[in-house]
Amino acid sequence: MYYQTIYLSPLGVITLACDGDGSHLVGLWTEGQKYHGNTIPEAMVEKNDIPLFATAKKWLDRYFAGEKPGISELPLAPIGGEFRQGVWNILREIPYGEVITYGGIAKKMAVKMGKQSMSSQAVGGAVGHNPISIIVPCHRVVGSNGSLTGFAGGVPMKIKLLELEGVDMSRLFVPKKGTAL
Repeated sequence: MYYQTIYLSPLGVITLACDGDGSHLVGLWTEGQKYHGNTIPEAMVEKNDIPLFATAKKWLDRYFAGEKPGISELPLAPIGGEFRQGVWNILREIPYGEVITYGGIAKKMAVKMGKQSMSSQAVGGAVGHNPISIIVPCHRVVGSNGSLTGFAGGVPMKIKLLELEGVDMSRLFVPKKGTAL
C-alpha cells in the first residue's frame, strides 16, 4: 500500500507519496507533471496524518522560503531500475543553486558503470522520470549549451525553481521547439 497527501506550494499543488509503513518518501509530483505517480505500482490512498508527510511539508516550507534544507534530512526511496537509481543519486549530489548538464551526468554514469561513454539522451530519460522532483533536484539539469529543457513539471516551473535558488540565469535560455539536449 502507498499513501498520498497534498501540499499547497507557492508554485501550485504538490502530491507527496510514501510507502505503506510511512517510513520513506517515494514520490513528489507537481500538478500536471508528466509521469505523475507512474512509478507507484498500485493505487495510492489519501492519508494526511503520517509523520513523514509533516516532515516533508516542513522541508518544502523551508525550501520555498529560500532556505537550503538538505536532501539527507528526508528518507527517500524512489522506485526505479538500477540505471535510473544511479542517475537519481547523481541528482542528489548537485549543490543547491548550481546546475549540471545532461552530458556531465552521462560522464559520471559512464564512470560508475565502467563504460567509455554514456548517452545524454538515456540520462535525460532517467532525469525526466525522477519520481521525487524538487527534493531530488532534476530541475538543476540543463543542456550542454545552457538550454532549459527536460523538466517534467515544465520549463516555466524549472525557471522559477532555479530563480528561487539564486542560479545565475544569464547563460541559460529556453530553446526553440525541437532543440536537442
